[in-house]
Amino acid sequence: MTINSREITLEVGDKEFSFALSPQDVTKYFNAMTATNKVAPSFNLLSTTVNQEQRAGLREQLQVNPVLTMQMAGALLEEFAPDVEVLVKKPSTTPSA
Repeated sequence: MTINSREITLEVGDKEFSFALSPQDVTKYFNAMTATNKVAPSFNLLSTTVNQEQRAGLREQLQVNPVLTMQMAGALLEEFAPDVEVLVKKPSTTPSA
């Protein structure tokens, strides 16, 4: 685990999986995503960041349904994301003088 990594545990059914996720892992994931390739980057993100002793069990779970792969990757990324409020400022409709 690197200095910027976060340890995140996901519970899937009756199993728990621990992940060590870093900004580099997330960047690699986003860079691999394309309009026609989403499940493979998610599978790779989960497989490469899970605790090594849990990798075989995780891969069994991921083969059940590709939607599960996407849900797990989404949950992992949501937990990794910083808790920052982002607001979009709307342009003023009043003319400037």
